[in-house]
Amino acid sequence: MSDEPQPQQQATGKAERPKRTGWRRIIPTWRMVLGTFVIGVLLLVGLFFLGYSLVKIPPANALATKQANVYMYADGSVIARDGEVNRENVTLARISKDAQHAILAAEDRDFYTESAVDPKAMLRAAWNTATGKGKQSGSTITQQYVKNYYLAQDQTVTRKVKEFFIAIKLDREKTKNEILEGYLNTSFFGRNAYGIQAAAQAYYGKDAADLDPARAAYLAALVNAPSEYDVTAHPENKSAAVARWNYVLDGMVTKGWLSESERSGMKFPMPKEAAASTNLSGQRGYIVQIVKDYLTQNKIVTAEQLEAGGYRVTTTLQKDKQNAFVDAVNDKLMSQLDKKNNKVDNYVRAGGASVDPKTGKVVAMYNGIDYVKQYTPNATRRDFQVGSTFKPFVFTSAVQNGSTTQDGRQITPNTIYDGTNERPVQGWSGTYAPENEDQHSYGDISVRSATDSSVNSVYAQMAVDVGPAKVKDTAVELGLPASTPDLQPYPSIALGTATASVLDMAEAYATLANHGKHGTYTMIDKVTKDGTDVIELPKRKTTQAVSREAADTTTSVLQSVVENGTATAAQTLGRPTAGKTGTAEDDKAAWFAGYTPDLATVVAVMGQNPVSAKQEPLYGALGLDRINGGGAPTEIWTQYTQEALKGKPVSEFDLELQEGAEVPQYPTTDPTQGDEDSGDEDDGGTTGDTSTGGQDTEGQTGGETPGETDGGTTGDTTDGGTTDGGTTDGGTTGDTTDGGTTDGGTTDGGTTGDTSTGGTDTGGGTTGGDTGGTDTGGSTSGNTAGPGR
Repeated sequence: MSDEPQPQQQATGKAERPKRTGWRRIIPTWRMVLGTFVIGVLLLVGLFFLGYSLVKIPPANALATKQANVYMYADGSVIARDGEVNRENVTLARISKDAQHAILAAEDRDFYTESAVDPKAMLRAAWNTATGKGKQSGSTITQQYVKNYYLAQDQTVTRKVKEFFIAIKLDREKTKNEILEGYLNTSFFGRNAYGIQAAAQAYYGKDAADLDPARAAYLAALVNAPSEYDVTAHPENKSAAVARWNYVLDGMVTKGWLSESERSGMKFPMPKEAAASTNLSGQRGYIVQIVKDYLTQNKIVTAEQLEAGGYRVTTTLQKDKQNAFVDAVNDKLMSQLDKKNNKVDNYVRAGGASVDPKTGKVVAMYNGIDYVKQYTPNATRRDFQVGSTFKPFVFTSAVQNGSTTQDGRQITPNTIYDGTNERPVQGWSGTYAPENEDQHSYGDISVRSATDSSVNSVYAQMAVDVGPAKVKDTAVELGLPASTPDLQPYPSIALGTATASVLDMAEAYATLANHGKHGTYTMIDKVTKDGTDVIELPKRKTTQAVSREAADTTTSVLQSVVENGTATAAQTLGRPTAGKTGTAEDDKAAWFAGYTPDLATVVAVMGQNPVSAKQEPLYGALGLDRINGGGAPTEIWTQYTQEALKGKPVSEFDLELQEGAEVPQYPTTDPTQGDEDSGDEDDGGTTGDTSTGGQDTEGQTGGETPGETDGGTTGDTTDGGTTDGGTTDGGTTGDTTDGGTTDGGTTDGGTTGDTSTGGTDTGGGTTGGDTGGTDTGGSTSGNTAGPGR
């Protein structure tokens, strides 16, 4: 046996695995592959659940929620859209099926059957992008909606990861219809149109509900490349756009949404030209601003809600009447201006408002030449005096309150007042002696004639007789806001020192036209939010603001202004018309407020410096010495009303007058003249203020003071008592002999009245120019003041 040690034998089971050598060492074993796969899967699953739990559905991004508000005429045609984003959300029910199918054919044909994400498409898109075949989203409609509504548009890995997880979550929380609706309302179609409703309007002037397959397919094609596929902006890309359009239609046929026969006959639907960005130009911007003010002031919606958008507002404005108003202002005023050669013509502004008396709906407005050039809406501004258009409210208040003169006579259209220029008002604690226009003295004059000629001294006195506070109350009842600037209970209230708006005045005159019934005007027919929710509007309440007799008697007086007074230009309308002219202090504004039984409209021409915004006199405007209410304002009113009522049957005023409206009310005494029996004195021709005669209830002639005695006083009451005064048309009275009858004492069979009354003519109408005594109703030739006041 050898002494060398022997190797030990290993107790064995298996043979030792041979070591891997060479290139085999770098090849993983199947165990390594399996282990790595399992770990990878577990890691991916873990990351998925981690991402799913960490990524929350965020609130919508600011751009996605912003919408435009849409403002429409009464017939549903669009006036304007406002807001930073041109979007109008609509429900899926208000999107045609053809439009829904076209979008699906273009973007995701298996939308209703597939999951929220398509990993295969995402990988394909990533590969195409990486290999230079163009950027592709590889996103389902759900993913695109998530990007549009919740995330930004940036192409980053982080955004794609978030999009992936949010889409999965959203698919579990919302129905497919809800997701499709959201996608259609957030997609960008070019032309600043977000959402399919805005796109349908921008490209075809249609609502989304009215899209046919051809037009819907073109809009669907735009989603892929909005700017490039706009064939009017880029005609060079038309072939590519048509190819995409065909792709969409073919997809609709493949999915069974469109028949082969329909498809074969289709022609490419050219969109309309893109409109210039003039959404708020012309009258549109004014209307939008006024409607917004109406909505917020009446607490229908808040300013913040309007800012968010999504409202569809149907106004009461009628498109044909709105256009007629603009045409009338342009024809009768703006086209007559010579701004280059006449500085004052640059100051001319105009405002107008028209109201349906029976419904209180505002049917038309004029606010300025262009909202983007003149921002202030002239129909609603309250900074120009209304002038003599306020005077009818004084008379209405007199009838409503059963008011009497200082000597106790009922105030009616035929009540005699002293129309002397700068006559101090009686019965007022202060001193007030207003000038008449052109400082003209009228002497004794009826209320009707004083309204025809807009006599300030008469209406200032009437305001005191009624009570200025009562006059203010009546004006408010008729429709002026109680907060109207300078609507103060002083005698000057009668002269129109208040600065009500044109729209305010139209509302008040509409109350007179509606026999004293007043319902707050409205400009809104309907308001909806996001196409479905109907916003409740304030209930319109109609009240009898003043008695029918008060309103109707005022109407009868205002008819005379058109027939005989300062508004004769309105006669060409050819319909029964009532109205009143007015001029603001220093000729800074001229007004006409008028109505027929069917329409009440107010027009004002205003003077404002375009640079400083300061109010300016209009002396010299239009090449005239001055602008009066009977000029351009009445002419605009007449042309507009004629067009607005075209084709409508002529309506008559159905008037119920106050009791005693036709009975003359003569002064019984004049506190400023002393004893009426001092008839033998010759005071050098005093006005006929006393009860001794010389009154003309209707007529006055240019340059003459009605009822003025010819150097004498009343005749002796024992000798017949006819007066020697009362000249008209330059007629002179005969010589007085003991108060004997003058050569004009009786006319055409008219006999003198009771001698104790000073020779009142009880009914004989005068036909010639020379009259004597008092005329209770007969009108004389040439007795009206000329138009323009």
